Amino acid sequence: MGNFDFLAKDFPSLENLATLAESYLYSDPNSAIIKLGMLCENLVELIYRFDRISRPQDHRAVGRINTLAQQGVLPREIVNILHLIRQARNNAAHNGAGTTDDAKHYVSLVHSLTWWFEATYADQDVRVPSYVVPTEDEIAARLAAALGRDNRSLVAADEKKAEAAPEVSRAERARRATAAVNQRPKTEAETRLLIDDQLRQVGWEADTARIRYSAGARPAQGRNQAIAEWPTDSATGNRGRADYALFIGLKLVGIIEAKAEHRAIPSVLDYQAADYGKNIAAEHEAHVIGHWGDFAVPFLFATNGRPYIKQYQTQSGVWFRDVRDPMNTPRALSGWPSPDGLAAMLDADEDAAQRALTDLDDDLLTSSNGLNLRDYQVAAVHAVEDAVVAGETRALVAMATGTGKTRTVLGMMYRFLKTNRFRRILFLVDRTALGTQALDAFRDVRLEDLLTLPEIYSISGLDVADIDPETRVHVSTVQGMVKRLFYPDAGDGDQVSKPAVTDYDLVIVDEAHRGYLLDREMSDTESLYRDQRDYQSAYRAVIEYFDATTIALTATPALHTTEIFGQPVFTYTYREAVIDGYLVDHDAPHRLSTKLSTEGIHFAEGDVVPIYDTATDEIINSSELADDVTFEVEDFNRSVITESFNRTVLEEISRDLDPSMPEKLGKTLIYAVDDAHADLIVAILKDIYASQGIEPEAIAKITGSIAGGNKKTIDEAIKRFKNERYPSVAVTVDLLTTGIDVPAITSLVFMRRVKSRILFEQMLGRATRLCPDIEKDHFEVYDPVGVYDAMQQVSTMKPVAVDPKTRFADLIEGIDVAGDDEARLAPIIDRVIAKLQRRRVTLTPAAAEHARDLADGCTIADVITTLKATPPARPRRGYAHTRSCSTISIARR
Repeated sequence: MGNFDFLAKDFPSLENLATLAESYLYSDPNSAIIKLGMLCENLVELIYRFDRISRPQDHRAVGRINTLAQQGVLPREIVNILHLIRQARNNAAHNGAGTTDDAKHYVSLVHSLTWWFEATYADQDVRVPSYVVPTEDEIAARLAAALGRDNRSLVAADEKKAEAAPEVSRAERARRATAAVNQRPKTEAETRLLIDDQLRQVGWEADTARIRYSAGARPAQGRNQAIAEWPTDSATGNRGRADYALFIGLKLVGIIEAKAEHRAIPSVLDYQAADYGKNIAAEHEAHVIGHWGDFAVPFLFATNGRPYIKQYQTQSGVWFRDVRDPMNTPRALSGWPSPDGLAAMLDADEDAAQRALTDLDDDLLTSSNGLNLRDYQVAAVHAVEDAVVAGETRALVAMATGTGKTRTVLGMMYRFLKTNRFRRILFLVDRTALGTQALDAFRDVRLEDLLTLPEIYSISGLDVADIDPETRVHVSTVQGMVKRLFYPDAGDGDQVSKPAVTDYDLVIVDEAHRGYLLDREMSDTESLYRDQRDYQSAYRAVIEYFDATTIALTATPALHTTEIFGQPVFTYTYREAVIDGYLVDHDAPHRLSTKLSTEGIHFAEGDVVPIYDTATDEIINSSELADDVTFEVEDFNRSVITESFNRTVLEEISRDLDPSMPEKLGKTLIYAVDDAHADLIVAILKDIYASQGIEPEAIAKITGSIAGGNKKTIDEAIKRFKNERYPSVAVTVDLLTTGIDVPAITSLVFMRRVKSRILFEQMLGRATRLCPDIEKDHFEVYDPVGVYDAMQQVSTMKPVAVDPKTRFADLIEGIDVAGDDEARLAPIIDRVIAKLQRRRVTLTPAAAEHARDLADGCTIADVITTLKATPPARPRRGYAHTRSCSTISIARR
């Protein structure tokens, strides 16, 4: 009875290769490992055929494995094993490596792997005996039979069978794969192989078979080693030998205890690893860097090699305890620290950094020669710092689009770096364009001594993967980091490397609201996800991977945001920003009546429903609301993509919009359903405006498909729309919906519906920024598809002025009628202020002077300040000034 006989019925080609590999264990272990590599490559090919998955352009084994992982077919444990065998096979093929002991370990590992494959793709009830290493005599009888088979014919037959097999849904396949991986037999030897590889990936020298105390391995200057089976004076475990001792040069910095998967890891950390850490042998005292109570090692680790899974956290991940402070409790990490990371932890003085941060004044934040932050931005910085000082590891900041989140966070970053509160910051964005925009801001904004952040600290950009030790800030996309963490690449034969959990101690997440349906305009390198749930899972995995404090920025918090980051520590709303004069208000939308459906939103039993401020109609529980709303969008949007509908609507809208004078009238952004729809809109608009003598260059499509998806060309198109006269009308799908800053946008045209509240508010947010160059006092919304009305129940971005045609006199009369009723007064005052903010922008010098005369020398800005500062029941002087200003005939230039 052979170890791999269970494969003979369903996968004879795999059984034959496995038997051949076993047969070479003693006589030719190098060939045995190569055969195992071939088996794994054949197994991967069979998965492609069973699940009808298209092969990637990258035909290398690493690319084929990672593609299956990205498709959700392979559990992370199986991915790790396949990569481990791939690397061993390449090392054997290219370097002649491989001992009998190596081959035995790998054959046992492949035995468990093929058990998983059989249970997932054939017999779900398969029963497989534990692997038993065969003797040389047993092997001899099997070798002749295996050599007598034509393996090519067996492979061809198995592949044909896989293609003909009934198709299984992706969900069902995932269920089978997960069930099988949880039942797969595992050994401590397998755990050691996996841990060796995981440690090597983050910069340690690790190889249980060779870097072992009994094999002569010892600490050495200039080497970062995980030395296996390190002897201690402990009486527990494997005769007092720790599975690994971590050395940075000659310094003993950590103890690792490894166990098979079925063991609960925290108890291993608390007892066995702790006992080793307390009982370092006297002969090794020279390597001890300090004593902390009974401990002679600062850091303790325990693991079973299993990837971290939050639902099974006591049986997965890397459990860690910093014993230097007796109040530090054990916690699970998603991966291993690097040697540099542990060294930095040893060098850090967090208490001194906290004191320095608390004592730092606000001069840098408020200086007109520096950041020149507004009051609410300074308040946001302090709110986050207070959370950090209080020991919080998550802080969410909610600030309306256009209120200067990047500038605010720049102030935070500089203060954290200046006081050494954090060593290295990861600035995480979800699009290349947003990363480029952030880097531009870092280069442009002057901080201390008129220097920019890159002039003070080393910053790595989007095109940098490996981090230099001197790097203090790294800007990366979520997609790029997902690839580096979970699908690391390496040339054949090279050791895969990946970021360590200690590479960043602060992660700043820009546009943290993301999680709605993925952009269809992302390039292949940016789009790694199949659907929204997959994106949210990967997004969250990146954030939770690093052992770091996380600060998240968003304009539109929702339930899925607060589930990760908690409730906001600071909030500054669109309404507040409009009243304060930092954003422009918008009028109620131009509703173009069409025959299309105007179905609204429905709430199911158990859903969180919006709670409104009865005076302002503003939603006050937006952070608790789910993002998606329940009305059909896809069928609706398909009905929009018709020549007749678009031409009719665009001809009507074109009567209001003049793209020939963006320097006076501003620019227009149109949202299309998809790329083909964008092309249709552009063609119709060019045709309409050609009859008016307007150049075709005034209208342009800016989507992820232009120039074949070339990133440089896309970035240049965005910059032209922002900085140059033309194009003055841009048609996009999703590329310009979030994060892109073009202040001159004065008109938005919705030619499609969305069902994401966050996405809708982000789309509105493209036009909220001030633009003094064109005297922008508000923006217009054109809504021929009814999305504005459909979103009214859940949107937090409603016009403050409500009806711009309402006269000042009517509002003042409303104040008189309200008397001292603050609940009735407050929203009227807000509308007065919003209306004054609009007028202030377009006021001619003569009208401004006249207003001052009538208001006893007060400017409109003075009146606004008075109204904001005076309690609603007692602002009579402010009202009197407002009444005077309202008598002025204010005409636009």
